[in-house]
Amino acid sequence: MSEKAMVLFSGGVDSTTCLGLAIEKYGVQNVIPLSVQYGQKHEKEVEAARRILEYYGIEGMELDLTSIFAYSDCSLLSHSEKEIPEASYAEQLRENEGVPVSTYVPFRNGLFLACAASIALSRECSCIYYGAHRDDAAGSAYPDCSESFFESMNRAVYEGSGQQIRIEAPFIKMNKAQIVAEGLRLKVPYEFTWSCYEGKEKPCGVCGTCIDRSEAFKVNGVEDPAYRGES
Repeated sequence: MSEKAMVLFSGGVDSTTCLGLAIEKYGVQNVIPLSVQYGQKHEKEVEAARRILEYYGIEGMELDLTSIFAYSDCSLLSHSEKEIPEASYAEQLRENEGVPVSTYVPFRNGLFLACAASIALSRECSCIYYGAHRDDAAGSAYPDCSESFFESMNRAVYEGSGQQIRIEAPFIKMNKAQIVAEGLRLKVPYEFTWSCYEGKEKPCGVCGTCIDRSEAFKVNGVEDPAYRGES
């Protein structure tokens, strides 16, 4: 029987590159993308995820965990009145004296990975891919993207699943530019991805994730397809 992989899949650059990597390794028929709604302010990333799955001809799964974050005032959530910061993560961390940024959804990756482990066991997967990387972990902007978090969560899932499932974080030591380089090699359809924290027609270009994404494509000498056609 072929080994199967589950991929935490949001429709952004990192998770879409993870998806491409898993498809390359396991074959499209052995990959199960899992997209999670958590009460975000817009549906852009959900729509992007569906377009990408159509591109690959792969059926995904969706899970709604909105109610769990009802008590959080994270600026990414639809019920929050906080504005999404228009600054790089480095600038935000300096202003916040090193505490996680306001777009950090409390323990989101921990919750997503735990839920994915339960579903992956039922779907006979042997691993779960997620796209955590060095830039997001830097300075504790997103502590659930750090190497120490990944290693601890991997141990917990491996032991808690009866040593049947492991977590793969292939980009944990990489920055976003290196991820884009890998995605270009894999011919990932970045034109369908959505990264911006705002839900406008075009990416805002000034939120932390837009800044990181633009710089990553620039380093690779490639135009970000999110802005293609703009003057």
